[in-house]
Amino acid sequence: MNHTIEDFSAPEVVSTQLTGVLEQAVEFEGTLAYTGCFHVNGTVRGKIITPDMLIIGETGRVHGEIKAGVVIIYGKVEATIEAKYRVEIRKPAVFRGEMTTPSLKVEDGVIFEGTNKML
Repeated sequence: MNHTIEDFSAPEVVSTQLTGVLEQAVEFEGTLAYTGCFHVNGTVRGKIITPDMLIIGETGRVHGEIKAGVVIIYGKVEATIEAKYRVEIRKPAVFRGEMTTPSLKVEDGVIFEGTNKML
């Protein structure tokens, strides 16, 4: 399922300008740092760092650490997340790990195994 940036709201200080996409057949290992909005449909192992938005699509997989302004998850994430503004976990997502965020939205039908600390 493809989502457009218009599907998501973000604080004005968070850029929703699409700056990159990691496609389904692509795997990345290391540190991914960027500004704007990045859409992960492939696999990332390591760190993702952005002051802006991260969208993990249904085929997306992230293993490691995420520091972002806004994180929206549809795929599978095993990570520690620090979100400055918000995390949204939308079905059919699977989240395993720890997160710190001032705002968390979890849809019915997702799997959430972990902890959340509200700022």
